[in-house]
Amino acid sequence: MSIQTQFVSLSVSDGTTMQAYTARPEGEGPFPGLIVFQEAFGVNGHIRDVTERFAREGFLCIAPELFHRSAPAGYEASYSDFPAVMQHIQAITPEMSEADIKAAYNWLNNNTNVLQNHISTVGYCLGGRMSFLADCILPLHAAVSYYGGGIAQNLAHRAVDLHAPILMFWGGLDKHITHEHVDTVVNELRKAEKPYMNVEISYADHAFFCDARPSYNPKAAAEAWPLTLAFLRQ
Repeated sequence: MSIQTQFVSLSVSDGTTMQAYTARPEGEGPFPGLIVFQEAFGVNGHIRDVTERFAREGFLCIAPELFHRSAPAGYEASYSDFPAVMQHIQAITPEMSEADIKAAYNWLNNNTNVLQNHISTVGYCLGGRMSFLADCILPLHAAVSYYGGGIAQNLAHRAVDLHAPILMFWGGLDKHITHEHVDTVVNELRKAEKPYMNVEISYADHAFFCDARPSYNPKAAAEAWPLTLAFLRQ
């Protein structure tokens, strides 16, 4: 499927401006909308590629730059220099995150080419946490979280607020997100009686979906991709 891509500028409720990368199928819609939340390394080549992959599957996508308050537009960090991104991660407050999420959602919701009541989210690492948070604050169609760091510690107690079904992927070899963390999230979802799908891939590590990182697992990524699409299209 042919697609169109462009960068757009979004006005955020706190008065800041956030750049975002967009990708959409060519032709007339409406199309289901999708917010693609970045890893900790910015809206880089990998995240743009993932955004385009979803667009080729028929989604109108937007990938917001979550570090726009502390880094220049287009910021990309090296995968080998995690300390460099910590200052940007630590600069994000829950209030900032919610404002950014709503700005991206509003851009989709106000777009006449987006199918009404069919806006979903997907996110990776840092973005996995953002996808969970988005489901807490917005009337989403569905949410997908890949190895979302910090959900157990900071968001699991908000499971009762989830609006839409959520699909969660975890790597069984992940040293950053422990089995106890995963259990905490699942138990809160179960207690809240929310619809969810929990997938732990025992032979995959953190960031198994990112083909630009050493932890990339082609088998796990290939298995997760069709399930993600099916969940978003339900």
